[in-house]
Amino acid sequence: MSDRISTEPVYEDILYQEKDHVATITFNRPDRLNAFRGQTYAEVTDAVLRAGWNRDIGVIVLTGAGDRAFAVGGDSAEKKSDRVGAGRGSVGIPVEEMHSAIRDVPKPVIAKVRGYAVGSGNVIVTVCDLAIAGESAVFGQAGPKVGSVDPGFGTAFLARIVGEKKAREFWYLCRKYPAREALDMGLINHVVPDDLLDDEVDRWCREINDLSPTALALAKRSFNADSENIRGIGQLAFQALALYFGTEESKEGGNAWRAKRKPDFRGAMG
Repeated sequence: MSDRISTEPVYEDILYQEKDHVATITFNRPDRLNAFRGQTYAEVTDAVLRAGWNRDIGVIVLTGAGDRAFAVGGDSAEKKSDRVGAGRGSVGIPVEEMHSAIRDVPKPVIAKVRGYAVGSGNVIVTVCDLAIAGESAVFGQAGPKVGSVDPGFGTAFLARIVGEKKAREFWYLCRKYPAREALDMGLINHVVPDDLLDDEVDRWCREINDLSPTALALAKRSFNADSENIRGIGQLAFQALALYFGTEESKEGGNAWRAKRKPDFRGAMG
């Protein structure tokens, strides 16, 4: 196999590396628990597309810097109402574009998870083709706690994976689930001790890279075809979400989070 290592291009919020036919994209904001801001979504989308259409790359791995988190959702420093109208997707950040990139590239995309995979991080795990976690991994949703929701792949596609009742539990209660429980419900493929996670993901990548790239691309297209209607549903729902972000109810979630107090959503509804 090739021993070529590339660290180009240079990004601000992520690290990008190509080695042995594997592209690794690392969310590199450990001081923010790898929370996503608008720029992060754009950089991940660009990197996924760059790797996905490179014929030398057979597998893409998404992971988070540090041991505390894979990714924990949107950066609370960015107000949702300020993002809308910024010209980057329906809600001001290219989240739909990132999800589409992960699904559309003709390569398996693996989520390598340590620590918290909450909010947008949990949706990324859901959208990825495969997910392998360390025992420290914790999964869950937080959107309704802060006046938000992912009304596309984060809801309907999650239900395809873990079942309707469990997916609704994710969103209606905003509980957290340890790695072994996530494995039992089918959200992830495998769990190993954290110190073995890198080696385990490398082993899966080697096995994938021994297979026919075209056959894998066709298999991925076939899997996606069955759930492609969710993309259209999500596009409609994200337009509605953009309107919701302008309401006092949604703003109350972010304001309460930044003030470290319990939100009063009903009071904000007027």
